[in-house]
Amino acid sequence: VQLQASGGGLVQAGESLRLACAASGSISSIKFMAWYRQAPGKERDLVAAINRSGVTNYLDSVKGRFTISAENAKNTVYLQMNDLKPEDTATYYCNIFVTTTNRPAGYGAWGQGTQLTVSS
Repeated sequence: VQLQASGGGLVQAGESLRLACAASGSISSIKFMAWYRQAPGKERDLVAAINRSGVTNYLDSVKGRFTISAENAKNTVYLQMNDLKPEDTATYYCNIFVTTTNRPAGYGAWGQGTQLTVSS
């Protein structure tokens, strides 16, 4: 399974951006999708997650500003980010928990990371 993330870039504080991550390959099912971020010198944090029922979970610092959504038919997860702040600057990684024929118990596949830089 391969994940392709896109949508990062350089924006100014207060602006918006949307990240996308599409999964491809021999996928049997997707259990949940998530976005993580990692700033230089810091640990990777869970930013937002969504399961197949549409239940979402957010990092406290992004609640009310970020929205995670999924397009299940396209195996794609999005992260709409509004009112961006300099502290949102990080590399964003998508993580999708999939099951496959060869791995029916499932595993978390990672995207390659996309950089977001928010200038003040």
